[in-house]
Amino acid sequence: MPRGPKGEKRPADAIMIGRIATGEIGDLTTEDGKNAAAVALGRMGGKARAEGMTAKRRTEIAKKAAASRWSKP
Repeated sequence: MPRGPKGEKRPADAIMIGRIATGEIGDLTTEDGKNAAAVALGRMGGKARAEGMTAKRRTEIAKKAAASRWSKP
């Protein structure tokens, strides 16, 4: 984590904003204002999660989701 002049912790986002503003690095957003890296991870998120689970675990999650949906008035 970056540190300020008195040793206090600073958020890394503040440094990133400064670098984008000065042109040191390019803006990392898509046309609609979303973070490009987050968009790429979001596209593969569900598939990657499902591939790492057993069929039994996927069934448990699906049953819990269905029960939650149908329990609402």
